[in-house]
Amino acid sequence: MIFAHIKKHLDQVNDNETVYIARSNNRTVFAISQEKMDWYERTLRAKEGALEYAAARDQLIKRHVLPDDEIVESNDHYWDQFK
Repeated sequence: MIFAHIKKHLDQVNDNETVYIARSNNRTVFAISQEKMDWYERTLRAKEGALEYAAARDQLIKRHVLPDDEIVESNDHYWDQFK
C-alpha cells in the first residue's frame, strides 16, 4: 500500500527533476531519471580528460546537473600561449 502511494507521486515528477526523500534515520534517498543516472555512471567510469568523460560531462551540464564551465576571457596573454 505504501509503495503504491509513493509510486503515484513519483510518476508525477518530471524527468528533469530530482526528488529527495528524507528518512527518519538521518539518511536520504533520491530519485532521478534513468537517463541522468546513465550519464552519471558514464562520467564516473570514464577517465578524466578522455573524450567519453567530456561527452558525459557535457550531457550533465546540458541537464543542469553540473554548472557550466567558466568563460575564459580573451586577451593577448591567453592567445600568446599558442604561438
